[in-house]
Amino acid sequence: MEAVKGISLKMNLENLYQHIVGFDKKVPLLDGRMQCYINFDNAASTPALKPVLEKVNEAMEWYSSIHRGTGFKSQICSEIYDQGREVVAEFVNVDPSTHAIIFGKNATEAINKLAYRYPVRKNQVVLITKMEHHSNDLPWRAHARVVHIGISEDGRLDEEDLIRLLKKYRDRVALVAITGASNVTGWVNDINRLAQICHEFHTRIMIDAAQLAPHRTIDMRNPDDPGHIDFLVFSAHKIYAPFGSGVLIGDREFFEKGDPDYVGGGTVKIVGLDYAHWTEAPEKDEAGTPNTIGVIALAKSLLAIKELGMPDIAEHEKQLTTHLIKKMNQIPGMKIYGSSDPAVVDNRLGVVAFNLEGMPHALTAAILNYEGGVGVRNGCFCAHPYIKLLIGVGEKEAREIEEQILQGDRSNLPGAVRASFGMYNTLQEVDLFIDALQKIAAGKYQGKYILDRTRGEYHPQDYQPHFEKYFHL
Repeated sequence: MEAVKGISLKMNLENLYQHIVGFDKKVPLLDGRMQCYINFDNAASTPALKPVLEKVNEAMEWYSSIHRGTGFKSQICSEIYDQGREVVAEFVNVDPSTHAIIFGKNATEAINKLAYRYPVRKNQVVLITKMEHHSNDLPWRAHARVVHIGISEDGRLDEEDLIRLLKKYRDRVALVAITGASNVTGWVNDINRLAQICHEFHTRIMIDAAQLAPHRTIDMRNPDDPGHIDFLVFSAHKIYAPFGSGVLIGDREFFEKGDPDYVGGGTVKIVGLDYAHWTEAPEKDEAGTPNTIGVIALAKSLLAIKELGMPDIAEHEKQLTTHLIKKMNQIPGMKIYGSSDPAVVDNRLGVVAFNLEGMPHALTAAILNYEGGVGVRNGCFCAHPYIKLLIGVGEKEAREIEEQILQGDRSNLPGAVRASFGMYNTLQEVDLFIDALQKIAAGKYQGKYILDRTRGEYHPQDYQPHFEKYFHL
């Protein structure tokens, strides 16, 4: 259905793709045709919602540095920035008077901030899983001894192993840090049940909700509830507001203690030549001029998602995932990592990692782009240990590949292809994607592809898309 000129189309899940910035952008194909881009790379980053961009453009006319400014524009931006915390608090069901809602660049920065601030004694450990994104692994390694919780053969969290480790280390577990949903297999963890398990062992839990937040309702719950989430992070760029904002949420009292990781303007009450007194949370952990526009964008996106209804969004994405997996199972040589059962969608997201037998993952991804106009992602998805376990890379092979990579040769990088849905994707797009996959599996692609060994990427021989024709500075 087309919008009547001059009349805006009310946003709903049926017409949502029309409310995505760039939804009708056409990209060049190898055969010279132009085709509307199919974005199945939402697990990496989502496009902006049009209402978000419109709100950003509106805000720019009022932009000014927030807090301590006496001018009207400064006052209005300060008011809206602080309202952003209230919107986030409502989105995850916490009380902003008891919880610090700290804005930063993204979930990665938020986890690093918490890792720096979190008190860990020398004999303590931090438990994370083998399914984590590097952003919820490497920051903890820098500040604590990390112990990895096991996973099952299909990539799910092994809850029995979590309990075993909690018993083994008892009061030596400083924190349990777990993803809300995998960015590789899409498995969704029952975060409130995991929180209750951790609290039974008097251990706090942190949830990396970067993948979870755009797709499922999150309830951090009241601190008196045994299933409450102690700390939670997520990124705006994965939730239709790619304007450089992220969130760290936790007990206000926790963040009142200790020194911030970054210091400078906005973090202090008073400073002398030989002393500084920090301000209260959350401003204490937001050094420098904040990304006011990014916070406005995030808040607007969360309000739009609330209006659409997260249960309806989840149901729509389950339908897409069911349809995709049913069709993928009919393709010869298809290997899906995680679950290939189309009926198993309640505890998984629309994130499907796969390989075609006999096809390098990088080649499959390249053909999808150049001949199908489909944007996917390939490789290890910033989850190298998880991918190597899923695809069965042994220690000897892993060492050989590592040596090749360190020598500048990425041609044998292990990995998979990943298709991932956003709430705006359609069944028609899934069918076009499946058609492209069927042709690749049958060897019916037209280009001759050359491997760039230093990058591990394939490109069509004698073809140059001339990016400057489409966008330049």
